[in-house]
Amino acid sequence: MRLPSTAHTSRPWRIHEVTGDFHLEDVWVLPTPGGPDDLHHLVRQITNGRNDKTTIDSPAYRALFAIRWKLGRWFGWDTPRTGVGARVRTLRDRLPADLREVPRGSDPQSVPFSSLYQLHDEWAAEMANRTVHAVMHIGWVPDESGGYRGQMAVLVKPNGAFDTLYMAAIRPFRYVGVYPALFRAIGRRWQASADERRRG
Repeated sequence: MRLPSTAHTSRPWRIHEVTGDFHLEDVWVLPTPGGPDDLHHLVRQITNGRNDKTTIDSPAYRALFAIRWKLGRWFGWDTPRTGVGARVRTLRDRLPADLREVPRGSDPQSVPFSSLYQLHDEWAAEMANRTVHAVMHIGWVPDESGGYRGQMAVLVKPNGAFDTLYMAAIRPFRYVGVYPALFRAIGRRWQASADERRRG
């Protein structure tokens, strides 16, 4: 379920300190009910990128990403010179001193993001290509049932007017073909790992 922007902006996340020039694109509920200390399990799930029966199985999802990667090869959107540390500086350079001293967290294996920092209730990772510099922020928040759940925010900084239009053009495809399949897979993985979480 998509949430209003205030679900992210009203919370005292540390990511606000380094993304003042980024635009908040989306905020979403993640189907990951848990306890107050379970964020590290969700981060491990996201970063492991394990291929198993709960992997995303949507043909639309796979087709959209196949098209996107093909376009990226044609137009040179995803070359090393367009990424973090080349076209843009890493946001780690902006982190306050105390955040630079905490564990950075693992980098995701299945998507081209690099971890920025990991705290008890939030984790952030960044990526960049020719079109955008983006941040994926995962927060761990209280839910209506008295438990906790994950919440994902996507922050973006398009690389010029064309890329702002590109982000607007792909938004419907993300809402219809990408996010529903992604969140179903996250929920299946979360349910499948319930026993593992209980064991610690």
